[in-house]
Amino acid sequence: MTETNQTSAFDIIILGFEGPTQFRTLLSVILFLLYSMTLGMNSLIIVLVLIRHRLHSPMYFFLCHLSITDIIVPSTIVPNLLYVTLLDRGTIPFSNCLSQMFFFGIATDAECLILTVMSYDRYLAICRPLHYMPIMSLKLQILLVTSCWFVAFSLALMVVCHVLVLQFCDSNIINHLFCDLNPLLKLSCSDTFVVNMEVLVTGTLILVLACVLIVVTYIWIFHSILGNSTTTGRQKAISTCSSHLTVVCTYYATLVTNYMIPLTGRTTTFDKYTSLLYIVVTPLMNPIIYTLKNQEIRSALNFNIH
Repeated sequence: MTETNQTSAFDIIILGFEGPTQFRTLLSVILFLLYSMTLGMNSLIIVLVLIRHRLHSPMYFFLCHLSITDIIVPSTIVPNLLYVTLLDRGTIPFSNCLSQMFFFGIATDAECLILTVMSYDRYLAICRPLHYMPIMSLKLQILLVTSCWFVAFSLALMVVCHVLVLQFCDSNIINHLFCDLNPLLKLSCSDTFVVNMEVLVTGTLILVLACVLIVVTYIWIFHSILGNSTTTGRQKAISTCSSHLTVVCTYYATLVTNYMIPLTGRTTTFDKYTSLLYIVVTPLMNPIIYTLKNQEIRSALNFNIH
């Protein structure tokens, strides 16, 4: 079996969804509609935060960056996925495959970190309201968000650099929806143990730390809410963090479905359909959740409509 490291001349064939033409056409239409709604809803959140003065607060500053990640994730995958689905399979250069994996990695890692920062923001707002604005200054907001994007960029770059030094065999067919890391590593003739272990260790470390921080902050938040003597105060506190908590639960439920269910017994078709959860479903659900559950977002939306 011949090996190649000429990445510039190496093309990847992505099989995508397989089936009758009518099925793939219908699926393409659904994907396009979901993608359009995702772009529209997340862009709406960003525009509302930018134009409404009452939304100029740390919580909505972080929400803007969460919406940016929810735009990048499907924009990295869906346009090419539509092309692949309509043609039954599609060919993309190896460099484009790496670019897709790189930007997808940045967005998904940044989303995890931003959700963690948002939980810390809710902790300060509810548990330390008198010190909230002095602590959560604009300088700290920018520092936290910049750190999230920098760490996400570094992790994605590390993965791409590891893939670049691998040798690839004659097979260039990925039976998946996009250039995800695991399907790509299966094409390599090199020993991928080190790459898999580094990705597993760093990814697990960040996810576990993020999950622990979120759980700890919400323990303090619920303790503070239960200690609030007024019903109005409790309702306001619950209202301010219910949207974020719902988004966090959705995000981690997606991770569990895609990465923590044992591989034994899982089919390629199952993996393809479950991957749609984080490609189009979660990015669409996040702005919907904030629109339905957040009174200030609803008020800003109603104000601009009327």
